[in-house]
Amino acid sequence: MSDKKPMTYKDSGVDIKAGEEMVESIKGVVQDTHGPEVLTNIGGFGGFFKPDLGSFENPVFVSSVDGVGTKLIVAFKAGKYDTVGQDLVNHCVNDIAVCGAKPLFFLDYFSTGKLEQHVGVDVVKGFAKACKENGVALIGGETAEMPDIYDEGEFDLAGTIVGIVDQKKVINGSDIQKGDVLLGFKSSGLHTNGYSLARKVLFSKYNVENYVEELGSTVGDELLKVHKSYLSLITELKDMDGVHGFSHITGGGIVGNTKRILPEGLKLDIDWEGWKRPPVYNLMQEIGNVPEEDMQATFNLGVGLIAVVSENEAEAVKKKAEELGEEVIEVGSVV
Repeated sequence: MSDKKPMTYKDSGVDIKAGEEMVESIKGVVQDTHGPEVLTNIGGFGGFFKPDLGSFENPVFVSSVDGVGTKLIVAFKAGKYDTVGQDLVNHCVNDIAVCGAKPLFFLDYFSTGKLEQHVGVDVVKGFAKACKENGVALIGGETAEMPDIYDEGEFDLAGTIVGIVDQKKVINGSDIQKGDVLLGFKSSGLHTNGYSLARKVLFSKYNVENYVEELGSTVGDELLKVHKSYLSLITELKDMDGVHGFSHITGGGIVGNTKRILPEGLKLDIDWEGWKRPPVYNLMQEIGNVPEEDMQATFNLGVGLIAVVSENEAEAVKKKAEELGEEVIEVGSVV
């Protein structure tokens, strides 16, 4: 008999039992996002969802996949893990809501070097919280423990959203025309984009726990503000007369995202001085001497969603948004 020490999967850095315990501990919060459409106890290899298609003439499924980017590094530094899951769900929800879709279900992927249960549970609780707020079922997920891929305390996230829209109600910007007005709606911070530049600039001067007078908060709290969901706002506005398109302002900024829905031959005229930017942007530009061109192409600058609306209906749309508690910013027009 060999006197070699047996080498187990746990010795290699993967603890199956820890993974099973985490799955068991999150069952309740996950099931709390389930409605009657989620068919449980069928099989463990896939999530089953049975949508009610009765109100659709020609239903089309709409999907999107994304991550949180280097915002995760701020979470690692701050030791705060219950917001990045919300960021991911809300980002994905917005991406399909601007197409006119109603989000149905979400699947997550959480990968780490060594599974720390409290971290994984906080992340999944964030997924579940945002899913519940958006009326979305969290029907599947994968927790992967991959030693040697990540440094200690690091993890990565990805998520997929699936929604539905009647084909005749797809919003793709095809109705946008010259003279349309760009109505902007406030972001809740940097959302999930531009963090590589934001970190490089802000952490050159501050630590994550430093309180900054201009921000009225610590650097960590400012950078970990939860990415806002615009689902309820879009749902209220999308069937109004004159609403021709929506743009979710993510990587690429206001122009980079909004031009994606413009018909050929049209351009954007942005009034960059037309609104007051939140203090974090001025602070970054000052500390890093960041060129204005980079600011515009990297950050949302305080505007997380844009509705492209006909000039004649702009006042009615503004009024409706304000009734919903949203401050409206006139960002520019289509030319």
